[in-house]
Amino acid sequence: MFGYRSAAPKVRLTTDRLVVRLVHERDAWRLADYYAENRAFLKPWEPIRDESHCYPSGWQARLGLITDMHKQGNAYYFAVMDPDENEVRGVANFSNVVRGSFHACYLGYSLGQKWQGQGMMFEALQSAIRYMQRQQHMHRIMANYMPHNQRSGNLLARLGFEKEGYAKDYLLIDGRWQDHVLTALTAREWTPERRGPL
Repeated sequence: MFGYRSAAPKVRLTTDRLVVRLVHERDAWRLADYYAENRAFLKPWEPIRDESHCYPSGWQARLGLITDMHKQGNAYYFAVMDPDENEVRGVANFSNVVRGSFHACYLGYSLGQKWQGQGMMFEALQSAIRYMQRQQHMHRIMANYMPHNQRSGNLLARLGFEKEGYAKDYLLIDGRWQDHVLTALTAREWTPERRGPL
């Protein structure tokens, strides 16, 4: 009604080594563990996080807001997990979803330190991007990275993202304004969402 979805979507994608699913309110302790364990590792690549990112109580409030965004179709926050869904290995977030004549969103992601260099984020993002293109009908997914983060740049290129520009002082990362390389992936065979009779 009025553009709002009635219930949060239940999305669970599986790959050879992972489960990639939308986070829900029972994930508070898993997400707190992920951010606590990787706090120092992620610090140079993310905005300054307050202490609540490392505690389940902080995530309980945050997950309530995220669930509302899922219901409204404004954002899709995925956890990258082991096959038994006990541990968060990474996250992939599709935010600022715009439909209408744009059908686009932004992608952000991170992977825990101990899982680096194993192709896990590539595997997870292939699945999540496919979902966003086929089920959420995104024509354009934008992802930006700092020029010195070549690992992220290589990952996006491997996924088919193309460089579109360079933005000076684009995002406040670790307390400093950082330049970013702007990239995007467009769906070659885009089809609009099928809707039933009104």
